[in-house]
Amino acid sequence: MARMSATLPADLVRDIEKAGYFPALVSDVVTTALAGDEVRHHLVHLETTFDQDEFHRHITVLALTPHKLVIAHADDHADPRTHGHGSGHSAVTATSEAVALSFVRGVTLTHVVADAETYRPGTLGREVTLTVGWGTVSRVDLLPATCGDPQCDADHGYDGTITGDDISLRISADAEGEGSLNQAMSFANALSAVVGRR
Repeated sequence: MARMSATLPADLVRDIEKAGYFPALVSDVVTTALAGDEVRHHLVHLETTFDQDEFHRHITVLALTPHKLVIAHADDHADPRTHGHGSGHSAVTATSEAVALSFVRGVTLTHVVADAETYRPGTLGREVTLTVGWGTVSRVDLLPATCGDPQCDADHGYDGTITGDDISLRISADAEGEGSLNQAMSFANALSAVVGRR
């Protein structure tokens, strides 16, 4: 274990190690971004994507402290120094961002309920998408504006919404287990509880 990761809470270290994606590197990146702040809640999300005959892994760690939200992301790609030489090595890019809680603009939790007819109160589905916005990335959704008259063919311009969409994570109980789903909902709840209070 990396020397710097000793400052991380044991349960966060355990979750990073369980993800299995270069845990020493990820722990050090998170520790550096925390800069000594206490972690109150966290979420570790590992995702594997497939691109033709290759697969790529991505890990995202969200850590909530009393003052900020830390986002650490790492993913792998072919090492350009060895590309085409059959070495099998991959390079990892790790990025972290520390966002003051006063800048977090929104926390969106989308619940997917596969069979709403048999929904049991309190279960909230088996899949969620957690989206957190703090103003770095925004999504613009535009639709043609209408006046409400179905016979009208005049140009009324466009209506749209701008949505903060800095990070979005999909967590499925079927793919990642009930524990991961519960952790995602707990993290979203903890973050929602402090948004707007700073």
